[in-house]
Amino acid sequence: MAAIGTRRTLSQLIKQGYQEIPEIFASTALGLVGIGLGAYSCYRYVKNDGDNRRYKQVFIVMRPDDPRVQKLRKD
Repeated sequence: MAAIGTRRTLSQLIKQGYQEIPEIFASTALGLVGIGLGAYSCYRYVKNDGDNRRYKQVFIVMRPDDPRVQKLRKD
């Protein structure tokens, strides 16, 4: 246990933690990068209308006044 008079900064605690348990710090960093990439991918999927696939497995009939009709690809 640390003495009562000692104060550690956040950077000192991070350095000590990385020296004592590097696998936890590395896996945490990789996990955060994975979560960030996953969130960005979901954002791009929704933003670019990712559900608008060119070749669908099921035939879908839409009314002309459906708002999804305007997003259909014309190729």
